[in-house]
Amino acid sequence: MTERKLTMAAAISEAIAEAMAADERVFVMGEDVGRYGGIFGATSGLFDRFGADRVRDTPISETAFIGAALGAAAEGQRPIVELMFADFFGVCFDQIYNHLAKNHYMSGGQVKLPVVLTTAIGGGYNDAAQHSQCLYASFGHVPGLKVVVPSNAYDAKGLMAQAIADDNPVVFMFHKGLMGLPWMSYFEGATVAVPETPYRIPLGRARTVRQGRDLSLVTISQMVHKAEIAAARLADEGIDVEVIDLRTVVPLDREAVIASVARTGRLLVADEDYRSHGLSGEVMAVVGEALGRVKLRAPMRRVAVPDVPIPYSRVLEQAVIPQVADLVAAARAVLAADFERQYAHG
Repeated sequence: MTERKLTMAAAISEAIAEAMAADERVFVMGEDVGRYGGIFGATSGLFDRFGADRVRDTPISETAFIGAALGAAAEGQRPIVELMFADFFGVCFDQIYNHLAKNHYMSGGQVKLPVVLTTAIGGGYNDAAQHSQCLYASFGHVPGLKVVVPSNAYDAKGLMAQAIADDNPVVFMFHKGLMGLPWMSYFEGATVAVPETPYRIPLGRARTVRQGRDLSLVTISQMVHKAEIAAARLADEGIDVEVIDLRTVVPLDREAVIASVARTGRLLVADEDYRSHGLSGEVMAVVGEALGRVKLRAPMRRVAVPDVPIPYSRVLEQAVIPQVADLVAAARAVLAADFERQYAHG
């Protein structure tokens, strides 16, 4: 029997459709999510199946329609609301940071907000500084939000199903370069076998993509695929890299990171978000705080976007977004900086 493979866009849409069929409280709203199916395909086919009452196109007013989703959730509905680009959260900052994240706590647990906020992240196709950021660290920084960032279609379906079932607000962030859209370049490795039957993947459980003994390469989203390519190249040099896909920023699977680094003694973090005050530093802090359980054989290292806006120029954009060659070079540098060799005569 031939394995059924789905793009990540199709897998997300299928997970939403299954939830809508099972629970009439689940509905979708956002810009171009109706007949158009979302500009990145995440709601494709839903309008034809469920109609305009449950798949609602909205005006270009993020504060209004995210606020409407909050109100609907507080009254017992389970909305899925699409913020077209993660970069746009600035115009609805108050609704997300001060209401979606905090109202359950501020109501003493009386108000549940089962909202899934979906949004597109990432660069690589020259859409410049206001449409190319990842920003998952920004959402992960505020208490009250769960943050999901899948790297492939199988994970996307299972994580979306779990996000919809969660009674807490979940920010579900999909990378444009993984969605499988024909009009833009993408990693074909994100299009994988996906079961037709419903399933869920618990939030906060990382996935070991590749086992290795020499170096732990911890990453998320599109960088998982670059890490796999880098690991294959390094294997030709006799360097055995373990690749960890975090899957979620909140909850963060700290134990998986610690266990991996405890085996390898070395850590490299690859991140398409900004370098400062972000996920890469948090992962390194997790390992640093576990030094009683982990013995590092070399200094930790990270590869991330430098603290500059994402350029429009393709040459400059490719230079600031970490590439496979950057991961290979960083991994070699970690292996070269062995503590025992470096300080043997210190």
